[in-house]
Amino acid sequence: MLRQNIEKTLGEKIPNAAYEKFMELAFEKSFDKKELLAEPGSACNYQYFILQGSCFSYYINERGDKNVIQLAIENYWITDAASYFAGKPAVSTIETLEPVKALLLNKQNFDLLCKAHPLLDRYFRMLLQNTLAHLHYRIAKTNSEDAAHRYLAFSKLYPHFIQRIPQYLIASYLGIAPQSLSRIRKEIARKD
Repeated sequence: MLRQNIEKTLGEKIPNAAYEKFMELAFEKSFDKKELLAEPGSACNYQYFILQGSCFSYYINERGDKNVIQLAIENYWITDAASYFAGKPAVSTIETLEPVKALLLNKQNFDLLCKAHPLLDRYFRMLLQNTLAHLHYRIAKTNSEDAAHRYLAFSKLYPHFIQRIPQYLIASYLGIAPQSLSRIRKEIARKD
């Protein structure tokens, strides 16, 4: 699964030596449902590549509301970037929605991997570029489009999330009240 993700992102085959080094420096771990992979104020020492299951990251505001930052299912990476890359305390919580099996890569091994294998450095750079582009797209959509258009765009881009992720988390991710998302979904279903 990881090898296909790397090759799809790069658009080329990854040499066995680079992939074997990756697998040597990462390790597999399983987590139960509702387990926390990162917590605010603590260090987030790993990037998680989801092999099986789903999880999400969120920030809790002063009113106690969960604001979803990222959703991850199989073949997605998730981390608290401020903590992992900048060495600061985590600002978000990462929580499993289902039992999760993931590959974990710590920052020291990430740096070793990127230095030893320029192709893997390019892979991670491309992931970061794609994440930044997606974040800009999401901000632009949230600030300029109504809730129905945001949900339709999300459902077209990520149809695989619609069946796997609870609707209240998708609503939070899109900046929509859960009741509004329910109404939007009913309107869409009526039109179909």
